[in-house]
Amino acid sequence: MLPSLVIVLILTTFTCGENPAIQVMLTNKGLQYGKHLGTGWIQDKLRNITLPDISGGIHISIFGTIHYTFTGVTIVQCDLPEPSVQFYTNVTGFKTSVSGLSIALTGEWRTHYGIIHDGGSFNLAIFNVDVTSAVELGKDADGRLNVTSASCTAEVGDVKIDFHGGASRIFQPFVKYFKGRIRGQIEDKICPTVEQYIGEFEHHLQATNVSFQVNQALAVDVPLTNLPFVAASSLSLGLKGEFYSIKSHADPPFKAQPFTLPEQPGYMLSLGLSEFTANSASYGYFSAGLLQALINDSMIPPSSPVHLNTTSMGPFIPQLPKLFPDLLMKLQVYAREAPVFSFQPGAVKLGFLGAVKAFAVQPNTTLTPLFKLNADSAFSGKMWVDGGRLKGSVAMDNFTLTLAASEVGTFQTAALENLVKTGIKMGVLSKLNEKLAEGFVLPRMHYAQLVNSVLKVEEGFVAVWSDAVVWPTESGFN
Repeated sequence: MLPSLVIVLILTTFTCGENPAIQVMLTNKGLQYGKHLGTGWIQDKLRNITLPDISGGIHISIFGTIHYTFTGVTIVQCDLPEPSVQFYTNVTGFKTSVSGLSIALTGEWRTHYGIIHDGGSFNLAIFNVDVTSAVELGKDADGRLNVTSASCTAEVGDVKIDFHGGASRIFQPFVKYFKGRIRGQIEDKICPTVEQYIGEFEHHLQATNVSFQVNQALAVDVPLTNLPFVAASSLSLGLKGEFYSIKSHADPPFKAQPFTLPEQPGYMLSLGLSEFTANSASYGYFSAGLLQALINDSMIPPSSPVHLNTTSMGPFIPQLPKLFPDLLMKLQVYAREAPVFSFQPGAVKLGFLGAVKAFAVQPNTTLTPLFKLNADSAFSGKMWVDGGRLKGSVAMDNFTLTLAASEVGTFQTAALENLVKTGIKMGVLSKLNEKLAEGFVLPRMHYAQLVNSVLKVEEGFVAVWSDAVVWPTESGFN
């Protein structure tokens, strides 16, 4: 029945152990924004709804039992008052109420009394419908959000029926005998229909994924880590937020640490992303063997004063051109360990422990090992949101180059260290900062966009507070 649809459509507008690495919070501002969106969308949606047939029988003493059916019931007008939607701590969910709902409907009526059959059209007005529904949020064994109907009450104030056509002039005076029955039938169907639609919404939730492939190398798990938490002014969801290598699926050798995401009631949504999520992505790439690269001389800019050949490297390693004269070189650059992100107030830190293996390329293309250098670096960066774009900057805090092994004898690395440090600052970091200054558009779903977003780096996590703009689709809200 229609009041059931009103309650369920409002509810579906909003509806998502171990420490969560991602926290998502919906504030009362976001809840009320969703309510307003849902109310307008429901008004439009009701115009296309055909309600189930209503059938029954009524005993009238002078006639006996007359069987009736109302069919093809459609809505011609709906007075939908402002619904009430609130977080409901009693059942960890939402409580939605509609009071004073009135609906005008039209359709066809059919009656039969013995062998006598008749029919025509009717107008039905339902007045002062009050419906209150509470929905409880939980999680299933796989970490999916689930919803169940916790309670429902419904009351229909009155109905008015006008028959047209057929023997309606005969039946109209007897409406008073069975309009109470019809009112009771409508009232009895409201809550079961609410529960049916909540069940269908639950079925939709069970079909959602809690693991996604990011690219050919990485996937991410985002199941709920614990039950949803509902306070008087917010709903909080904790997600696992762990990236992993599709190839190895190795768990990282560290755990997500607890953090507290501050509630900002002036924004619709709050999002907290911990160091664990960033470091699990780093570990995923590392365990997949993807944090490595081969560098040859063709990749060095022609204007560079130093090239990858033994002659050019002579000023830094004097014995090299003597042992291997006029040979090209190749470098294998790789991470010795997974890079580690650290979130500190106002800054993101990154530590990278790398290594460089150098080879001489013989005339027959075979590679001869020359030496191995450990290259350890530390970077710090800042992030902010400006004009709907994520922007930032990165600086090098430290860089050291040490000789780890050598097939050509020992040599000093200070001059080579200064050269590489300058190359990183003038080349890689310069280009990266140009891109970060331009920024990246904030992620956008098909029918929703974050607006008025603020980003802040806290101890152990990054917090984002934001409003959102949502565009309803024909089938609902994404």
